[in-house]
Amino acid sequence: MSQTSSRDGHASPDADESHSPAPITVMLSSRLMVLANLLKRGAILRYKRLAGLSSVEFGLVASLGRRPPMSVARLAEAVGQDKGQISRALAELVSRKLIAKSANPKDSREVLVSLTAAGLAAHDAIVAGAQERNRQLLEQLSKDEFEMLMAQIDRLTATAEKMLEAEKVPR
Repeated sequence: MSQTSSRDGHASPDADESHSPAPITVMLSSRLMVLANLLKRGAILRYKRLAGLSSVEFGLVASLGRRPPMSVARLAEAVGQDKGQISRALAELVSRKLIAKSANPKDSREVLVSLTAAGLAAHDAIVAGAQERNRQLLEQLSKDEFEMLMAQIDRLTATAEKMLEAEKVPR
C-alpha cells in the first residue's frame, strides 16, 4: 500500500496510485481555471441574488456601466459573445426596464443601448458585490504578497497572450 499526501500535507495511507491526481490537474493552468470557475460560479449566484441577473445579463450591465450608449455590435465585442446571444439578453433587460434602446443619431440604422436608472442601480449592486468578493478573496494576502501576485499574473498573462498568438499561426 502506498502513501500519498493530502491537501493538508499529511500522508494518506488509504490512497493508492490509482487515486493520485491526474497530471493535468496539478498544472498551473488547470489550477487557475478551477479558481476562475469557482469565482465565476460564486459571482453568478451573487448577482442573481443581488440584481436578479443571469451571467450574460450581468456581463452586459457591467459592460455598459456608466459609459455612454453603445451599439449592440460594440457591446458584443466588449463582452466577447455573439450578437444573437447579446440580442436575446438585451430583449430581456429591455422588458425589465434595465436597458433602453435608441437609434444612433449619426446612423439611424444602428441601435444604441444604455442603462436606465434601474439598470444603473443593478450596475452599482454588481460593482459593490464585486468589490466585496474581491476584498474577501484578497484579505488573506499582505500588501507585498498582493503586489507580487499581481505582477506574476501580469507576466503570466503576457506569456499566455504570446502563446495564443503562436497557436493562431498556421502550421
